[in-house]
Amino acid sequence: MVVFTCGACGESLKKAQVEKHVLKCRACQVLSCIDCSKDFWGDDYKNHNKCISEDQKYGGKDFQAKANKGDVKQQQWIQRIQQAMEQPDIDPSVWKVLQMVSTHDNVPRKRAKFENWMKNCLKIYTPCLLEKVWEICSTTADSNSNHQTANERKNDGAETKENKRDERKNKKSKRKTSEEQNGEKTDEKQRRKKRKREEKEQNGQNADEKSSKKQKKRKREAFDESLNPEGEEPENQESESNSTGKFNWKGTIKAVLRDAPEDGLAVKKLRKKVLAAYHSFTGDSNFRSEEELLSLFNRKINNNPKFKILKDRVRLLK
Repeated sequence: MVVFTCGACGESLKKAQVEKHVLKCRACQVLSCIDCSKDFWGDDYKNHNKCISEDQKYGGKDFQAKANKGDVKQQQWIQRIQQAMEQPDIDPSVWKVLQMVSTHDNVPRKRAKFENWMKNCLKIYTPCLLEKVWEICSTTADSNSNHQTANERKNDGAETKENKRDERKNKKSKRKTSEEQNGEKTDEKQRRKKRKREEKEQNGQNADEKSSKKQKKRKREAFDESLNPEGEEPENQESESNSTGKFNWKGTIKAVLRDAPEDGLAVKKLRKKVLAAYHSFTGDSNFRSEEELLSLFNRKINNNPKFKILKDRVRLLK
């Protein structure tokens, strides 16, 4: 934002405040810019829309200012408004408004914001006048932009040929690199597929093992449910038998324990003798697995009150 100082009274003034100040301060003939210290006589200050920044002022000889896109567009917009004032046969009311607009450096470039800005800052509310001012500013801006685009097209035409050559070279180099990368990618894909196959095979084996374990567990549960609370099988159920009848678990265990010492017999020895008697009794007609026989033997000795288990030994109570 440009700020001036009055040469007569020394008051600091923004650009939009100069006209009102001139009416009050009759001795004001020259204005000085605070940033660049230049003097402006009469209405010359109106063309001074932008000045150097503090960085440029104190940055030294080697300072290079970075162009701000917003400031560049704003300066172009102000220049177009000043060009619109130079058009022939312009309405005096419109010219007066444009003159007021050109004294500001923060003029919006969109229609809605432009009209609101004129209502708030310039106190202009006539819709017809607002529309005329906007149309003349926008048409001037469009004609300038078309002229710039025509020049840009000429420059672009020369640049496109060079860009096409560079693009062809880049495409060739990209093809080579992409072919190399694709070769590496195919190897990685094959490795991933191999890993997936191995994982599926392992999962299939694990699933088969789990299903077999479940089946065994179901058989055990079914066998346990078939027994009565005392661990005996019901008479109507199919049991290990030969032509003489059913194997007597209880009697066999008692007979083995009667021949044992007073402190009883080890569980392993008792189980070995009872199962040997069972296999000799059933012969080829045995339909039970070893796990089922072990669980049945454990039930017989645990659920019968005449058998006392102390640590790893079993004793017969009299």
